[in-house]
Amino acid sequence: MPENIGFTYGGQAVIEGVMIRGQNNFSVAVRAPNNTIPTRSQALPKLFTGPARKVPILRGMIILLEALVIGVTALNISAQLAVENDINSSEDEMPTWLLATTVAFSLCFGIGLFFVLPLLIVHLIDPWISSSLASNIIEGIIRLLILLAYISAIGLIKDIKRVFAYHGAEHMAVHAHEASLPLNVVNVRKFGTPHPRCGTAFLLTVVLVSIIVFAFLGRPDLEWRILSRLLLIPVVAGISYELIRFSGTHQSWGISKIISGPGLLLQRLTTRQPDDQQIEVAIAALHTAMKADETEPDER
Repeated sequence: MPENIGFTYGGQAVIEGVMIRGQNNFSVAVRAPNNTIPTRSQALPKLFTGPARKVPILRGMIILLEALVIGVTALNISAQLAVENDINSSEDEMPTWLLATTVAFSLCFGIGLFFVLPLLIVHLIDPWISSSLASNIIEGIIRLLILLAYISAIGLIKDIKRVFAYHGAEHMAVHAHEASLPLNVVNVRKFGTPHPRCGTAFLLTVVLVSIIVFAFLGRPDLEWRILSRLLLIPVVAGISYELIRFSGTHQSWGISKIISGPGLLLQRLTTRQPDDQQIEVAIAALHTAMKADETEPDER
């Protein structure tokens, strides 16, 4: 990606479609049962576009929260568009309480699976581990194995394979935009499915950074050990985001290739080669996000 490209678009796959995060808006495009591509754009909450998002380290936690909130909202919109083929209806928008509950549950599930469970497992074998450093490193390795097992397992589900194909289409469309090429299927096809700023790469970086950060925290009682992990999640997320951001905006640098390498490899599991119709959906989502940003200039 050219380092002077300006704002960097990104997104995620949703139900039969793609979400693209713009400067002040996000868009969703889906492939409807009648083969049309309905789209919808929506303004981002001010928390995700305000000055706090420019503060190093802090913005990592904000972006993690944004990924959950916008991700759940986009999934809800994509379900409506796929069924209703209605680009303007807002009657069935997810209530705030349900959105908050879903985000809270997702956050708790992720923390429990990737942070608390590895600690509980290593706690069982701690009597046979003489070094606290070794214990913490083993905990990190268990965390990494759980992440890989989780991604591999869901990748076996037929519907998730289609989601992964849309994930690939989203990356390819963003690559084409960053290369300043006209957004069409032929140009998008020139690029691969991995992208250094992928959310999958962010998750893997969080796991790898956590191994380093937690390695030197000693081996206190289990309760304090769990609490230390929970309190340091924002720090780990912040450091991880800065690494991903640096590697994504300096892709030609050697150190950036080292940082992004593991995440690009992991995306072999979370992306699939899309068909032309899926690429068309990703292009529509990107066009919609850019159009929404043009009609509402960035005031940050």
